[in-house]
Amino acid sequence: MTPDRSSQDSGGEPLARSVMIAGEMLNWSDLHPEDGEPATGGPVPSALLDAILRPEDTVLVAGPHSLEVLSLIAKRVTKLDVLVRSAPDAEEIADQLDGHPVRVFCGSLDHFAPEHGEPAYDVVVALDGLPRLVGPDTIALTWSDALEALKARLAPKGRLLVAAANPFGVERLVLPGVTATVPRDEAWPRDIRGSVEAPAGLKAVQAALGDNATAYAVYPSLVDAKVALVDAGDALAGAVAARSVAERFAGPTLMDPYRVVQDAFAAGLGAELAAGWYFAIGSTDLPGVLGEVPQGPGVLLEEELLAALRIDDHAALRRTVPGYVAWLRSLDAEAAAVASPDNVLVDGTAYKVFADSNGVAGAGDALVVGQLARFVRRSLEAASREPWAGSPRDLTARLAAMAGITVTEELWATVADSNEPAAPAGHAEQLATIARLTQELADASAQASWFESQLDGIRRSRPYRIGQAVLNPARVVVKRVRRTTGR
Repeated sequence: MTPDRSSQDSGGEPLARSVMIAGEMLNWSDLHPEDGEPATGGPVPSALLDAILRPEDTVLVAGPHSLEVLSLIAKRVTKLDVLVRSAPDAEEIADQLDGHPVRVFCGSLDHFAPEHGEPAYDVVVALDGLPRLVGPDTIALTWSDALEALKARLAPKGRLLVAAANPFGVERLVLPGVTATVPRDEAWPRDIRGSVEAPAGLKAVQAALGDNATAYAVYPSLVDAKVALVDAGDALAGAVAARSVAERFAGPTLMDPYRVVQDAFAAGLGAELAAGWYFAIGSTDLPGVLGEVPQGPGVLLEEELLAALRIDDHAALRRTVPGYVAWLRSLDAEAAAVASPDNVLVDGTAYKVFADSNGVAGAGDALVVGQLARFVRRSLEAASREPWAGSPRDLTARLAAMAGITVTEELWATVADSNEPAAPAGHAEQLATIARLTQELADASAQASWFESQLDGIRRSRPYRIGQAVLNPARVVVKRVRRTTGR
């Protein structure tokens, strides 16, 4: 085993170095892929590693992880080995971690024999999952075999961090991969008898890992985790996850990403529909939440208002809207600007801002109407049931009237984006909106037909015909008098 490159400290000991072990890919990069996912990184894996690592640990990082994550580990532990399949990545990692006791092994997992690296590691990290641990030279390697190969390198009381992608995550509902059948550069032939893809579904992966594995539901994706949760039933955590998914899928979608995640958490399916999962084996006293999730009692005001709209609970709306507006008016302009219904927690009659958010422009009644208009727009984008027909302005005016505010032309003109149509967020919401508008049009047409039939009946009635007979001569006299007098 000869290092391709190394640097030495003043005592002559090699620090960062890279070693070829077979199965390496010479013209390939997982750190900078052209048509694939980037390496795993971000604050969430870093937070998990902070909770796991100890200064005396020897660590193996298997698979592509961002340079920031690798640097964090190298600074925290006694010794670090890295296994990647890309030769350019191995060189870059060795260069970036030069000055730390790091060895970079370049090749595939099936060639990473016990004579490579440490015989046993305190911690093995594979937060990118297992598929990118092999290249085209490895025709057959099952996920179970790859997992056992990593477990075999653990010390008796070692800790394993491994990730698994969810093949039926929330992205399948909001934005299916229409190019999934188009071959990518990494879609090389494999043996049908084995694949490094994880078993389908959370229960299947948990059964393979055992009962002592702590599972985190990860949103919005494994390579860009914004939040990871042990308990995926918490409503506030669901709001954070929904925001992260909505940011990731900001373009045209099949369904509104925000509402899909919110509804999934409400139905207890937050873990099953996550983009993927982190599993920690052999560790205790782990944090239940990775990422920034505000804590405290209450629910989002938007959810409370939407629930009232769905069941036509006008009494709840007339209680909630004035209370929210009164609280909003008690805030300074900067605080009120970010206190939109989708960013405010309500607990009875107590309100507080949920998290950082984009503000709404305006002051006084203009700011209040702007916040109500934002809620109306979001409800229309989600195709929520509306108890009243009308434009966004009409709906906003109804809510504002509950707080004693009249939405005039001048006031409405000050609301940002007041003239922009409230387009449904997803294709499903578009269809629901079309169905709602069709029903409203049918109801209006039925009412018009009924009024026409009533009017026709009046015209045919005897009193109406007698009245017409009496009034017609009088009309003739009046017209003649006007012509004569010139009036």
